[in-house]
Amino acid sequence: MSVPAEHHISSINQLESLYGDANPRSLTKEIDYISDHYQAFIDASPFVMLATVADEGVDCSPRGDPAGFVRVVDRKTLMMPDRNGNNRVDSLRNIVRDGRASLLFLVPGVGETMRINGRAELSIEPTLLESFTMDGKLPRSVVVMHVETIYFQCSKALARSQLWSPEVQVPRSDLPSTGQMIKALSTEHFDAEEYDKNYPQHMAKTIY
Repeated sequence: MSVPAEHHISSINQLESLYGDANPRSLTKEIDYISDHYQAFIDASPFVMLATVADEGVDCSPRGDPAGFVRVVDRKTLMMPDRNGNNRVDSLRNIVRDGRASLLFLVPGVGETMRINGRAELSIEPTLLESFTMDGKLPRSVVVMHVETIYFQCSKALARSQLWSPEVQVPRSDLPSTGQMIKALSTEHFDAEEYDKNYPQHMAKTIY
């Protein structure tokens, strides 16, 4: 569905007229290095969203591991292991082709999020891979992020969503299973029940 022309914002002037000036504090909190306070959030986070871009399009991918898996190397550099996955490597393709990347960190139970924008590259240096070993397995590569801007986002979004509230958690059985979704999209025979039954064991074996 296209937006009618009279309701379409097509210029920065229109946008700024609609929203007005930024809150001064929202600009003060943006810096170009990882402060001690900001590192505390990164160190406590077991989950981050990685956004990348290239001529082919954009991608946003979830990444998770025990808290501290994103390593602060210095005030301007982060490192994050790329663990076993489905080998689509959409994010990694974008990093190789373009390099622009953003990270959004979440900390369970905490309303604020931490945002980082910068440029990323991939390393397969053996000693570095070894340093990120988990359950005896090395990551395929390490994402090295060079920080250009970093700032925290206030808690309004998570408060509105009640993300950490047990009362709004959705039982997994209320949604289509992984097997059911794959079956609906498959052009060949696919046993959804067998897939769903075996998946927990498969994930346990392949998570690292």
